Amino acid sequence: MTAAIVGWAHTAFGRLTDETVESLIVRVAGEALADAGIAARDVDEIVLGHFNAGFSAQDFTASLVLQASPDLRFKRAVRVENACATGSAAVHQGIRAIEARAARIVLAVGVEQMTTTPAAEIGRNLLKASYVRDEADIDGGFAGIFGKIAGLYFQKWGDQSDALAMIAAKNHKNGVGNPYAQMRKDLGFEFCRTESEKNPFVAGPLKRTDCSLVSDGAAAVVLADIETALRLNKAVAFRAAEHVQDFLPMSKRDILKFEGCAQAWHGALRKAGLTLGDLSLVETHDCFTVAELIEYEAMGLTAEGDGARAIKEGWTQKDGKLPVNPSGGLKAKGHPIGATGVSMHALTAMQLTGTAGDLQVKNARLGGIFNMGGTAVANYVSILERIK
Repeated sequence: MTAAIVGWAHTAFGRLTDETVESLIVRVAGEALADAGIAARDVDEIVLGHFNAGFSAQDFTASLVLQASPDLRFKRAVRVENACATGSAAVHQGIRAIEARAARIVLAVGVEQMTTTPAAEIGRNLLKASYVRDEADIDGGFAGIFGKIAGLYFQKWGDQSDALAMIAAKNHKNGVGNPYAQMRKDLGFEFCRTESEKNPFVAGPLKRTDCSLVSDGAAAVVLADIETALRLNKAVAFRAAEHVQDFLPMSKRDILKFEGCAQAWHGALRKAGLTLGDLSLVETHDCFTVAELIEYEAMGLTAEGDGARAIKEGWTQKDGKLPVNPSGGLKAKGHPIGATGVSMHALTAMQLTGTAGDLQVKNARLGGIFNMGGTAVANYVSILERIK
């Protein structure tokens, strides 16, 4: 263990029309430092996760974090981007700085404002995270890409519509207790399973309830080396932080296996000296319900093609043997691209410090996080444990 989360902050996710990228960044940066009990002058490095890709007219956003305090002026600051895993890229970049002894305290912030962009442009912006040469013309944008994946999965392993609806219903039920979630409504299995005017098919076998929400929001975490962390009020340490990058074109991979995800989980668990069964909970990247289904298999919860068993037998429910997305996941919480990975780390830290409120998993001791960019192209796994 070389780094720990010692403070965090989180805005509500949703349609935040009174906010800007700048205001969201400034708010969570200041609140995270206050939560950690860290003075701005003591920050050594700032890492901002901001996908953008056309959502904001303001690019070159790293220095906006400095506006949270005059004492952040002249600090090292950099913006990182790795598609939908941009937030975890920011967190892991901070860990690397601490591991290299280039920093003692790092402020990692994730942000996105998506809802002020017209719908057609949202789809085009998101498709920039695909292999544009081959995949940008797939109907339905990124939903179309995952709709294609779902269709191929159904062809190989049978119709999984029940399992996808159960995943959606689980995450929406969990999201009711999340004060930061964009949608806090228990939709129920029948609504998620049934095509209707309010739940139409969007792409392939995916309905609206299978797709995460377009969102605005921000989150921040303060990272510190272990020696510093143990002198503060709370410390949630990284037992492991693994990043695996795969080929961008889907044509170069078996897209039903999420092999980069599997590699990241395998490496993280090995480095942590743990098995999947040791974890108390997992926050995973359910941009679409079929992604969560395949991730069950990639993380080793079930055999290939048997992911439905995990949801149908209740393993991944909040009171199951491995609760998955007790926060409601991206499905209920929303998915502001750059903020998602930081949010996952903040919410898992809340679980491990017993401060997750209605989201709390009983006796949470070890938490796993999987954040994915593109179609399992950028794969980040973190394993967290409270040490103070």
